[in-house]
Amino acid sequence: MRIVPLTPAIGAELHGLNIGSMNASDFPAVRSAWLRHKVLFLPGQSLDLEGLERFSRRFGELVQLPYIRPVEGHPEVIRVLKEAHETDMGVFGGEWHSDFSFLPAPPSASILYSVETPPSGGDTLWVDMSLAWKRLPESDRRLLAGATAVHTGKPYGVSHAPEESTRFKGSIVMERDNPEADRETRHPAVCRHPETGEQMLFVNPTYTTRIEGPDGIVGTRFLEKLYAHCVRPEFACRWRWQPGVVAIWDNRNTMHYAVNDYDGQRREMLRTAIRGEPPVAVPA
Repeated sequence: MRIVPLTPAIGAELHGLNIGSMNASDFPAVRSAWLRHKVLFLPGQSLDLEGLERFSRRFGELVQLPYIRPVEGHPEVIRVLKEAHETDMGVFGGEWHSDFSFLPAPPSASILYSVETPPSGGDTLWVDMSLAWKRLPESDRRLLAGATAVHTGKPYGVSHAPEESTRFKGSIVMERDNPEADRETRHPAVCRHPETGEQMLFVNPTYTTRIEGPDGIVGTRFLEKLYAHCVRPEFACRWRWQPGVVAIWDNRNTMHYAVNDYDGQRREMLRTAIRGEPPVAVPA
């Protein structure tokens, strides 16, 4: 196996490994590279649904995601599909987010396998939320220390539902306007990674509705400034997809963004998620 970092901050390609014939002895190196680089790309794979599920289970228990219809017969796999005729609409994952952070125990990892990709466009970006926390000004770090981030399933709920023009209305069947998705879940705004011990921000503009600090609710202007800081290019990597690539990212200390710039072209991905644990605050 050969590991090639994409940037000094985040992301790496892993070459020389066929997932379908991977031995148990190969996996510790894969897991180590994933934890170190936060997003790991394995090109040149050929997987069916069962093969993707087998690989995913090496990282932990698969979890069925709420509000999205799974692949028939495979309840823990979703098909991320946009057909060529589905134009002038939003795209699934087309805002900065951490997957399903509104759950009491958000996924620890997400895995995406590219089946069909456009010749250009449809890239995905990730940012390193551990590095974003490290580079945050000290005054902002003091403001967030001990703060609580309130998360809801905004895209699927009623109170904070996105505008109709920004919604994805295509081949992915999503449940919308469900009052249960408005239920608030509170997580520490600054967490400690359960495996690496890194401190990291755990907020995102898609699911975080507000931050409650020791002295009250943190203002909207601060949140806007915080999110702009988190997505600085030096914290990010960008991946141009080709068919046959498996990507696995650490959902606990990253955000990601699916670029919606490929109208008129078909893009099909298969995705799984690994059961996580409730985020843990950094000790005072």
